[in-house]
Amino acid sequence: MDKPLVSIIIPVYNSAAFIEETIQSAIQQTWPNKEIILVDDGSTDDSLVIIKQYESAAVKVFTQENKGAAAARNKGLAEAKGHYIQFLDADDLISNTKMEEQVNLLINYPDYIGLCSTVHFFDGDDPHKQPVLTEWYKDGSEDPIDFLIKLYSGGLIGPEYGGMIQPNAWLTPRQLIDKAGPWNETLSVDDDGEFFCRIVLASQGVKFSKNGLNYYRKFNHQQSLSAKKNKKNMDSAVTAIDLKYKYLKAVTTDPIVNTIFARHYWWTGVLAYPQFKQLSANCIKKARQYGYSGEKYVGGTSGHVIAKILGWKIARLMAWYRHEFKNEWI
Repeated sequence: MDKPLVSIIIPVYNSAAFIEETIQSAIQQTWPNKEIILVDDGSTDDSLVIIKQYESAAVKVFTQENKGAAAARNKGLAEAKGHYIQFLDADDLISNTKMEEQVNLLINYPDYIGLCSTVHFFDGDDPHKQPVLTEWYKDGSEDPIDFLIKLYSGGLIGPEYGGMIQPNAWLTPRQLIDKAGPWNETLSVDDDGEFFCRIVLASQGVKFSKNGLNYYRKFNHQQSLSAKKNKKNMDSAVTAIDLKYKYLKAVTTDPIVNTIFARHYWWTGVLAYPQFKQLSANCIKKARQYGYSGEKYVGGTSGHVIAKILGWKIARLMAWYRHEFKNEWI
């Protein structure tokens, strides 16, 4: 075919309940020249049995011992032949025209990355009946540094900015990945944020597709990082912050970078307390070093009241106690 090949890389780990729907989402893409690469990351359920049923010339299945999603995506990249790469999580979906819309946008802009809107839906709900939110990046960007500053600012430079861009929403030219480097396999949390920070900085900008959607599945029982912390995840979160800060400081002297990342360090330091006191202290130290002057407590309304009276550490101790012994948060 004269149309460029798109490789759809799907890391699979214990996703038997969702993987068929995700594979169908990939198969039904209207872009005609595509390959689907499924990498089973040591699943212990029926995931591998299910994906093997789809194996064909166009649907390739690979297996590896459990190494994490980043390693599975890197295995997919090693096997991919596509000019463009579509990452797709094993429990998510993309609309039928998503890739076609983005390829058509990027075809004349080889140094840009593609982006589309994301629809968030809870498992069990119809994703096609959920609202499509108009995000601040709807016009794309010709300035990668400005784009990342707005993404990481969390409202510091305007209430419309910040947010989270889920990995499936991107379509990435392979040449940008070759330039920026593979996924960081040492990270278990925010590996996507660190990866796409490098990709965006390696690009000339972002082209936004007004058509085509990413459907991101959420779960009612899913808890935030703060509620399911372990040392590995917290270390990963801090390392990802360190790396993103390093990447931006290497390309801009704008003082807003310190302001933004001071808040990231402070919030992470608060959330790490009291389970990981040394990690928390290190984050708080960096936050102060970079001039943090915002809210001292991260949590609910009653926690803020306690923090104002007794300090944020006491508020966090009380929140941790309630979570550990009553499974609820202040």
